[in-house]
Amino acid sequence: MPSSVPSVAVVGGGVIGLTVAWTLARRGHRVTVYDPVPARGASWAAAGMLSPAGEAWFGEESLLRLGLASLDRWPATAHDLEADAGWGPELRSEGTLLVAATDDDAGTQARLHALMASAGITHRLLSRREARALEPALHPGMHSVTEVLSDHSVNNRTLVAALLAACARRAVAFVEDTADVMTDTGTATGVRTRRAGRHRRHEVVVVANGVGLADTAGVPGWLRTAVRPVKGEILRVRTDRPALQRTVRADVRGRAVYLVPRADGEVVVGATSVERGYDTAVTAEAVHDLLHDATEVVPELRDATFVEATAGLRPAAPDHVPLVGWTGVDGLLVASGHHRGGILLAPWTADVVAALVAGDEPPAGWDTTDPRRFTGPAGAGLADLQETR
Repeated sequence: MPSSVPSVAVVGGGVIGLTVAWTLARRGHRVTVYDPVPARGASWAAAGMLSPAGEAWFGEESLLRLGLASLDRWPATAHDLEADAGWGPELRSEGTLLVAATDDDAGTQARLHALMASAGITHRLLSRREARALEPALHPGMHSVTEVLSDHSVNNRTLVAALLAACARRAVAFVEDTADVMTDTGTATGVRTRRAGRHRRHEVVVVANGVGLADTAGVPGWLRTAVRPVKGEILRVRTDRPALQRTVRADVRGRAVYLVPRADGEVVVGATSVERGYDTAVTAEAVHDLLHDATEVVPELRDATFVEATAGLRPAAPDHVPLVGWTGVDGLLVASGHHRGGILLAPWTADVVAALVAGDEPPAGWDTTDPRRFTGPAGAGLADLQETR
């Protein structure tokens, strides 16, 4: 194979790894994905929000810009995915409602409104009549409702299933095993599978295994400590008919809750944010709080059927900006640390990785995700950031 089109190992089969693998395969690369259980983990537990505005916060403006750039890619991504897989990720473009239950909650959201305005994100404060006309199931006593038309959603489970099918269509190979990185004199030479113990050679290795990065041998030590797990507990309930048409992100007496509807009547309710290492147990407190707040915002969900409670581990970088780029080891790329934005940022991340593999100029903003920002005198200093978070 010509050196301009190297073979690529993608370590990790979540939404980031699968989107990277599919994108590289579409561009002519031979790609192998290594994951003991592809399409599970945090990608399976997620809600599928494409919500750069709803997730925006002061101090994270660079992350907001990346989210907006990736959101722009999602319509084409959904179209191409449907062409390859035979079905799409159920992209919903009705928009998002930001709901404040109390006056104090509205004060919290006012700061978000200011940030959205500074970023040029169109939003509109609705009257109670307008809000009920859009979503009749909303509690009429909510203090304020803001419409953000640009924030969308996909069905995360349909998405990863489509990515698996699209990868198969593009001849991506899958090895259902955990893989470590093999290096020789500062250059990545491929991976070694743990169960089979086999060294499989590749010219480029992309580590995209989320919180598994910390347990991946062969990557630089500083990189293995650059991502920490943040547990998110999430629920699924189902109604006989769709309760909502739009995603609702609400603040309820200081607690955040979101409700993401599916076409079949399912509503995804989430999510907690807890730092307890690698614990993935769902607690009674989390189920209680999420259901309490969800039913306060949409009372008819009290009659919904409880379907599922699960938890996933979001991979978070110290500054909450993903780690996407070269690692300082020749031939070794990383794509991890996406925290709450893995599904949103998947198309942009894949474009960056594909450009770097090909030696092309990556999309704007890629320098902000350079993982080497945590090393050397020019970096922010990983230890310092960890102490201040």
